[in-house]
Amino acid sequence: MSAQVDAQARQLAREAAHWLTLCDAGELDAERAAALAQWRGRSTAHEALWQKAEALRQRFAAVPAPLAVACLDRPQLDRRKLLGQALALGALAPLAWFGYQQLPMQRWRADLHTATGERRTLQLADGSRLQLNTASAVNLEVGEGLARVQLLEGEIALDSLGPVQVSLPQGLAVATRASFCVRLQAQGCLVSVSQGHVSLQPLRGAPVQLQSGQQALLSSSGVGPTRAFDAQLPGWRQGLLIVDNQPLGDFLRELDRYRPGLLRWDPLLERLAVTGTFQLDDSERILALLAASLPLEVHYRSRYWVSLTPRKKLA
Repeated sequence: MSAQVDAQARQLAREAAHWLTLCDAGELDAERAAALAQWRGRSTAHEALWQKAEALRQRFAAVPAPLAVACLDRPQLDRRKLLGQALALGALAPLAWFGYQQLPMQRWRADLHTATGERRTLQLADGSRLQLNTASAVNLEVGEGLARVQLLEGEIALDSLGPVQVSLPQGLAVATRASFCVRLQAQGCLVSVSQGHVSLQPLRGAPVQLQSGQQALLSSSGVGPTRAFDAQLPGWRQGLLIVDNQPLGDFLRELDRYRPGLLRWDPLLERLAVTGTFQLDDSERILALLAASLPLEVHYRSRYWVSLTPRKKLA
């Protein structure tokens, strides 16, 4: 994590600790309650940290009385100060992760980037079309006769009318007059070709050419097996999430890419099957449709903290 993100994490942790100590001391009057509501509404980071810090306060309250007295009886630390320190330290680690996920500096420094849930389309000088999916970032260089795109994060789609070169941590994807998607994943980079052909050139190993309707995983040491895929997908280019008998766990992991905050579900729901076409711009409706069609319940702690559990059977 960069020093700037680390400083932001520390500052937000201190602010959350301040508000929670006021709550714990019973000093949250109407004016302060309004200020707290305003603080929580500033960003998803503020709200997510508030939820994490409150959970920490509950754990702190559960400390056995003898241990609490031994800590709080020290003259140099009253209970409010100790709680504030515990929250500032305990909330820092979750926020550091959250800050890295939601506020990555690499994305901010990129020529083009999208936030979580955002998609963006750009027409290049030669008429080619570049689309950025959720939480994505690229650097772009368009010269005479060649467009160079460096994918830093996330996923892009290209409809190229001329030569294009996509630079990746694992190598290069090179094409001319082709339509294809490139998605960075933990295990490599997935390249899917809808039209034309794309040459994959790993950092080490022989190049492989993908044809229309094919996809493969590019790693720095080579190209994985070529597989067929539905050339009508991915639907995200039209703002859709299209699935056919997909395990719910896989569906939710994909949906989670488009939602800020926390989305959690009971492991018992993993193997339920989902079929349908869903509008990505309305994830709340997607969750409501899942609850209406599957034996599950959706629980909102806040807009940014959602849990799915198996539906309780009526006695």
